[in-house]
Amino acid sequence: MPLQPSAIDLRALIGDISQIIADVEGREEAYRDLLSRVQPHYYQSARNLLHYLALRTYDLRSIQSQLSTLAISSIGHSEGYALTNLHNILLMLRLLNGETIPDPLDQMCQPLNYRRSREQLTENTARLLGECTRENCTKLMVTFSTDLADDYDLVRELVHAGMDVARINTAHDGPEEWRRMAAHVRRAAMELGRPCIVYMDLAGPKLRTGPVRPMKDDDRPYIRLFKGDHIELVRKKVMGRPANVSSNGKKATPARISTTLPKIFDDVQVGEAVCFDDGKIRGKIVEIGTKSFTVEVTSAGITGAKLRADKGINFPDTQIHLPPLTKVDLDHLPVIASLADVVGYSFVRKPSDVEHILDKLRELGRPDIGLTLKIETKEAFENLPMLILTAMQCPRVGVMIARGDLAVEIGYERIAEVQEEILWICEAAHIPDIWATQVLDKLARKGIATRAEITDAAMSSRAECVMLNKGPYIGEAVATLDDIVRRMAHHQFKRKSRLRPLGVAKHFWEKVSV
Repeated sequence: MPLQPSAIDLRALIGDISQIIADVEGREEAYRDLLSRVQPHYYQSARNLLHYLALRTYDLRSIQSQLSTLAISSIGHSEGYALTNLHNILLMLRLLNGETIPDPLDQMCQPLNYRRSREQLTENTARLLGECTRENCTKLMVTFSTDLADDYDLVRELVHAGMDVARINTAHDGPEEWRRMAAHVRRAAMELGRPCIVYMDLAGPKLRTGPVRPMKDDDRPYIRLFKGDHIELVRKKVMGRPANVSSNGKKATPARISTTLPKIFDDVQVGEAVCFDDGKIRGKIVEIGTKSFTVEVTSAGITGAKLRADKGINFPDTQIHLPPLTKVDLDHLPVIASLADVVGYSFVRKPSDVEHILDKLRELGRPDIGLTLKIETKEAFENLPMLILTAMQCPRVGVMIARGDLAVEIGYERIAEVQEEILWICEAAHIPDIWATQVLDKLARKGIATRAEITDAAMSSRAECVMLNKGPYIGEAVATLDDIVRRMAHHQFKRKSRLRPLGVAKHFWEKVSV
């Protein structure tokens, strides 16, 4: 059945698109000063990010539906060339409306079109993570364990299996181990003739639980908490302990534990959420004193949950005022600057944090080092566009979607939605994103993958880099992920289907014709 464009008010639709274009172009003017400070190769990308952000302030669902009905390229999937796509849509609508357009093809040849946006993303990915070795340019990152400092053969095996980026987490081990790890990577890459870069994470101001009093029957002491229990977080360093139980079996005093960053006590407010151990235990602050504050447990599982020492604590509702770089980070930064191709900025929150680390890297003579912003807090996610625009003062920029801490901060029910938004924003900025946390985790640790893991790994191919964590079966995990992303490269680029021939379709017609 032929299309019926008369069913749609073309004049009204042309007016809507024209108004959006005028608004998108106008909003760019407010950021001229910021645009003037980004690296020249990021200028068009920064402009496009502003255009995309302005576009996404509109509810586009009705317009999108009308454009699809008219078989015109819709607004969706145009993250990398937002304004050009709007102009092209407007042109097609005007032609459909019977208007005479002089040289319409010339008008569609914008400097940042679909082809150029893809090229820009590929160039920026290669600039940060090295030249592409796969069709869709998805890199594989592997987190190094301590034993790799003394196991060159395994490092060489990982590079041979497909590792493109070696991740060294400075929250573990020390400078001597890091130097040996980096040396192994450089040697293996040279021997195999296969590029592999060194990526080093700053530890950052990670909040963790303090020590817990030893128990007779457990060499890993813990505090068991149930829904409705109370636990005190104490400002000074104390030995954590369970609740005291009175003679009638009731809990007379709540459990207590300290934290590794007592400065958090200056920021918390009653009613704010607190999460322990990657969200296994959740609660809210019900009372604040001068030396402690009390958390009421709102979720801990049916049989309760064990809280041990050195477990992460998240404050998703709290405006935290911590230094952008800890003393440990500042001590490690000179070593990182001497060894790494890329530095990962953990727990970045505000644009001023980015300015601070850029200043430090300039002082160390490494303004050229790559910078990856690790998005692992609610505040960082909300500030993501400005974090990226600020980081574009650095010549090589990327973003890591740290799905573990981020899921705790924003809630597990929102992580799928939020990781999509981060992918869109990074594509609009033409910068690579790293899909991290628990990719093929069971395969790396146990030697067998779950179906959900395989699906997640396939989805991760839409990112420019995928991170694997350490485990005894890491070599197998690298080989499996390499195979998955190579297969997916034939089917999609980002969210766009490539429409390769389907074997199942060919098989159907072959059987019918017999």
